[in-house]
This record gives sequence, structure tokens and C-alpha cells, in this order.
Amino acid sequence: MRVTVSRKAHFNAAHRLYRKDWTMEQNQAVFGKCNNPNFHGHNYELIVSVTGEIDPETGYVIDVKIISDLVKTLVEDAFDHKNLNLDVPEFHDLNPTAENIAVVIWHKLRPHIGLDKDLEVVLYETPRNFVTYKGN
Repeated sequence: MRVTVSRKAHFNAAHRLYRKDWTMEQNQAVFGKCNNPNFHGHNYELIVSVTGEIDPETGYVIDVKIISDLVKTLVEDAFDHKNLNLDVPEFHDLNPTAENIAVVIWHKLRPHIGLDKDLEVVLYETPRNFVTYKGN
């Protein structure tokens, strides 16, 4: 029996959507106000879910404290109150769109979750705009 365990978290971060190899006009046409040279911020909401078999000894798929500690260390401490473009190495050459942020978070967490378990990251950039990444 496969069950999904989820942990919700949040972080606040600034970013700018743009490509260094494009002109300002091209960046403005594609990214609009998200291309603000002075950056803009979001209150991101994150849901990390792990799916797997229930361990008959513990009754857990995974101890939620493990997920909580991983998210705190690898995501919140790394991204919270940061400028993603300037302060987070993963985004020095990667446009910090919600899609790319979710993929980066997934790759940061994946090595710490058993391969017998599935990992899913859902990232809300706004209450109405969110992305999901499952590693495929």
C-alpha cells in the first residue's frame, strides 16, 4: 500500500526573470514586469511530498521530521530572504522561474530520500500560480 506524506513550508525571496543574452526589449516583451532590474519578491509556499510503502515496524512512509529538517536546511536556509539571482549559486546562470526553482528544490532533496520512494515538489509563487515537479 503506497501512501503520500507531505510537509508544507514557506520562504520569501526576490528574483528577476531575464536572460543575460537577450536585449532589454526582448526581456521586457517576454517577462514584462517580472523583468524589473531592481527585482521583485514573492512569498513562496512549498509542499514536499514523499510517496512509498508504509514501514510495518514504524507505521511511517517517512518520518515527517526528516522531511522538515531537509526542507529547513536545503531550502529555507538557502532561499529565505535571499535574492535568488544574486545569492543562490544554482541561479547564477539559470533563470529563477517558478518552474526552475521547483526543479532545483527537487534535485536538492532527491539524494536524501530513498530511491524506493517518489518525491514531488509543489511550489506556489502566488496563491493562484503554482508548479509541480515529480522528477520526470
